[in-house]
Amino acid sequence: MAYEFGNDKKSAFQAQYDAQKIAFAPIMFQAARALRDLGILETVKNHKQGITIEEVADKLNLPVYGVKVLLEAGLSIELVYAKDHKFFITKTGWFIMNDELTKVNMDFTHDVNYLGFFKLKEAIKSGKPEGLKVFGDWNTIYAALSELPDHVRKSWFGFDHYYSDDSFPQALPIIFNNNPHKILDVGGNTGKFAIKCAEYNPNVKITILDLPGQLADAYKNINDKGLNERIDGYPIDLLDHSLPYPQNFDVVWMSQFLDCFSQDDIVELLKKAKAALNPDGAIYIMETFWDNQRTDAGRYSLVATSLYFTCMANGCSQMYHTQDMIDLIEKAGLKLDETFEKIGVSHTIFKCVI
Repeated sequence: MAYEFGNDKKSAFQAQYDAQKIAFAPIMFQAARALRDLGILETVKNHKQGITIEEVADKLNLPVYGVKVLLEAGLSIELVYAKDHKFFITKTGWFIMNDELTKVNMDFTHDVNYLGFFKLKEAIKSGKPEGLKVFGDWNTIYAALSELPDHVRKSWFGFDHYYSDDSFPQALPIIFNNNPHKILDVGGNTGKFAIKCAEYNPNVKITILDLPGQLADAYKNINDKGLNERIDGYPIDLLDHSLPYPQNFDVVWMSQFLDCFSQDDIVELLKKAKAALNPDGAIYIMETFWDNQRTDAGRYSLVATSLYFTCMANGCSQMYHTQDMIDLIEKAGLKLDETFEKIGVSHTIFKCVI
């Protein structure tokens, strides 16, 4: 599979301008958030004939000066445009306000990542999530999730669930094609997928593998749905490769899970998943591979997310290239049996067999 992307054909003038966008990106990001959260973009949008700085300030009870500097920043990042001293919303401004992908990405960037990314260089050098220290002393963000501030947890789960939830309606018929009776949901987090499985098929039983903190959240959700008899949990430190998974499962499900680990860890995790399978069972891996996206926006978001893994999550994982994962599947002694593409927002599902 080819590893080719991009070119260097832009003019020197455009290249210099793009370099300035990068140089001031953190400042302009905060300007965009302020324009959104203070209601300035919404106010401009609601005035299709245009609106002046003074009128915006008056309607929102904000200082004219503050509205002025933000709207002028908005001109440069193309969230608004101006004509005859009046401001109008642009398509990009509309997406900042209304697009769910953009919203979850911005909230995730600000609440989870922004402060910690001052330590990106240190994380690159050490192979550890040095930025996570802004929240406390943990080895990975997964161990920290149950103790992070509420607004950080909200943005983290909002980001995680946005990318996964939309894929579930397409994923369920794929994994239930051979009528599995027992499913092992590895890294099942808050239990959303396990609950979907139990609701999809009244006879299936699901076991969730995860850290005790995540399982505590899952148990609450399972209790609320009255599914305790068909969904259980198995607490485990997934990075302790001496600990085996429970066995005799028809399906092992790994959704947005393997991207949370280094390549060496992925091989070990897949070997344990292989040992957990019945002879005719299958492992289903659902991931967002950065090279297999339908849009430039999706690809851009995913390579940025890789840096979150570097600086904040664990220091050693990423959103992988498709060929990376295929190589690791083969290294674990598994065979790639089928590939399902264009799942949900940006996912691919690999069906792997012994």
